[in-house]
Order: sequence, then structure tokens, then C-alpha cells
Amino acid sequence: MRADISAAFSREAGADRVVPPSGFTVQLTLFSAAAMAFLAVFALALSLAAGRLADRWGDELARSATLRISAPAEEMPRQTARALEILSTTPGVAEARALSDSEQRGLLEPWFGPDLPLDQLPVPQLIEIAEGPERLDAAGLRLRLQAEVPGAVFDDHARWREPLLAAAGGLRWLGAAALLLIAGAMAAMVTLAANAALAANAQVIAVLRLVGATDAYIAGAFVRRFTLRALMGAAAGTGLGVLAVTLMPDTGDTGGVLTGLGFEGAGWLWPLAVPSLAALVALVATRAAARRVLEDLA
Repeated sequence: MRADISAAFSREAGADRVVPPSGFTVQLTLFSAAAMAFLAVFALALSLAAGRLADRWGDELARSATLRISAPAEEMPRQTARALEILSTTPGVAEARALSDSEQRGLLEPWFGPDLPLDQLPVPQLIEIAEGPERLDAAGLRLRLQAEVPGAVFDDHARWREPLLAAAGGLRWLGAAALLLIAGAMAAMVTLAANAALAANAQVIAVLRLVGATDAYIAGAFVRRFTLRALMGAAAGTGLGVLAVTLMPDTGDTGGVLTGLGFEGAGWLWPLAVPSLAALVALVATRAAARRVLEDLA
């Protein structure tokens, strides 16, 4: 078995001599593979983060609702108490609590600043509702509240959940499209490098044909060399990309889609596949370029 492997490498080493060992094609292939792999890691991280964000938003908003009570100051305590009584007897409601003034002020601070005179403004009372495993009859609850608490407005977050999920899903597809564009750009760069190397070795190829070398033998030499270069460059770019993603600061819950940007669990398998995919792209691109150029040189 070891002898077969050594013989195979010896044949490849002899065939690879038709490919220039140095020059701009080497730098072009290595740099393009490293750059595309680096960008692919970020596209993967963005796509996976968008997927996790969509799942989190969907779960959080699907299990919660809000009741907003707008009433005169003298009626607010009574209507709030009555709304809480109704919610406590409503199937599907696991918990309901009225937000305190400090909590409501915290919700409004990003929009109006910390010095908001909450006691002087007709701010509605908010009641936070946590839904249980049993299905909540939103239509029936709205009718009951309309009859007993005329100032109450029930919001099940449906109008907020759907656009957010659509936006997160769009980011996921954007990441997938970016990966396709990256693969296409890498294939184009490798094709240019292979074309240049083949054209620069036109005389060597002619001599090889005279001594009996087949086009498959010559093309195989270019395919092996450029595939190996792409694999090495992509491995370096992937390592740098993973390092950059790992070192990104944690934005907390205020980072939007950047929250949790990175890889978790089985998601770490995706960047590990980038070098292999880059090598596959280089193999296909170099093989097509070699066949085309060798036909032109025939």
C-alpha cells in the first residue's frame, strides 16, 4: 500500500513539472482562494446567525402578547385590575402582569430619553402576557375585553413577528447567494490563472505531445497543481476567517442580526468544509480550462 502511494506521488511530481512552480499564477491562485474562503466564512456566519435569530424571534414572539390599556387616570387602576382578572381566567394565558412605571420608562427611553415625565403624559398601561401550551383564542379574548375593558387593545405580535421572520429569512438567503457568488468569483480567478499557466507553457506542452504525452496526462498535471494551491490558500483563508469571527466583540441583545454572529455546535462543520469545496471548485474550473486550451493548441 505504501509503495503504491509513493509511486503515485512520483508520477504526479513528474507530471507537475509542466506547471510553473512560481510566478504570478501561484500568487493569484493562493490569494484568490484565501480571500474567497475568508469571505465565505463570514457569509456562513451571517447566514447561520440569521437562522438562529429567526428561530429566537419566532419562539419569543409566538409565546407572548401585550395588552395596552388607554383610559383616564382615575379609571386606569380599575380597568387594569379587571383586565388582569380576565386574563387570569382565560385559557391559554400562563401569566399576565402589569408593567411598572420604571419598566415602561425603560421601554420609552431609547425613543424619548431618560428624562421622560411619565407621570405627566397619558401613557397607556401595558400588561405583559405569557402564553401557555394551550391555544389562546385571541378573537374571543378581544370580544370579552371590548365588553368589559373598553380601553384595552390586545396585540398578539403577529404584525411584528411576520416581518421580522421575513427579514431574517432574507438574510439567510442573502448569505447563500453570497456563497454562490464567492464560488463563481473563485472559479473565474482560478480559470484565469490556469489559462495563463497553460499559455506560458505552450512550447513545453508541444514537446510533451511529441514524446507521447496525452492531453489527459498534461491536463491532470495542471489540475493537481492548481487544486492543491486552492486547497492551501482556502485553508489559510478559512483559518483567518474563523479567527476573525471568534474575536468579534459580543454586541449583546442590542446587536440585532450581529447578536450571536459565529458558529455553534454542528455549525462548526460548515467552515471546515470550505477548503474542500474550494478545492473542488478549482478542480472543475482547471479541468475545463485545460481541456479548452489544449484543444486550441492542438
